Amino acid sequence: MESFNRDNLKRAIKNTVVRLYQAQNIELDLYRNTLDCFSASLDALVQGITMEQWLAQEKERQVQKTKQNAIGTLHEDIMGSLAGVENLPVGNLIDIVCHDKKIIAEVKNKHNTTKGNHKVQIYRDLSQALQGLEGYTAYYVEILPKGAKSYNEPFTPSDNQTSSRLPLRNDIRVIDGKSFYALLTGQVNALVELYMNLPKIVAEVILEEFGVRTSPEQVVASNMFDYNFIKAYGK
Repeated sequence: MESFNRDNLKRAIKNTVVRLYQAQNIELDLYRNTLDCFSASLDALVQGITMEQWLAQEKERQVQKTKQNAIGTLHEDIMGSLAGVENLPVGNLIDIVCHDKKIIAEVKNKHNTTKGNHKVQIYRDLSQALQGLEGYTAYYVEILPKGAKSYNEPFTPSDNQTSSRLPLRNDIRVIDGKSFYALLTGQVNALVELYMNLPKIVAEVILEEFGVRTSPEQVVASNMFDYNFIKAYGK
């Protein structure tokens, strides 16, 4: 791998992979937090399925939600495996610091994860984090970009309270995931390399931690593997 140290990358994602695998095998009690019986019956009726089928469907939905929570910080962990890049603990104003490149960043997985009022707070957090960091640039990173586009532009979210956009600053920017990985690594295809190699590394972790063999080749060989990436980032 050109963009990543494979051993560092593997160590960085290990905890996430373990949590993801464990989430798949968890025994969920749908009644623990009080099942909404009204919603359950109406939804089953609308879908034309039995209550037993609905319960099975709901269990799968909650398992998927648990899995998504497990991989919520995957990219911050991966970035933190890069030389000179620090993944800061939860509770800091920002997620990522790279003093070598004079970069700080707040990382979100998807472009529509953060609503407008929260983007205003991110802008303010980035502005505050820049204080005392002369020559640094702050990035709001959207790993999965809107419209499969690449961008690196000033971040000027709209403030609902003033009905105007926050001040344009060249040192506070919004950037897609592919471009940000390229910025951190100096390799334009760093995210492609990560995507192609991650299944095999994950399979190794599962084998080492749980003694279970999986088939990364089956995943990577699928036409949908490439198609999904193209739909997310373009050609």
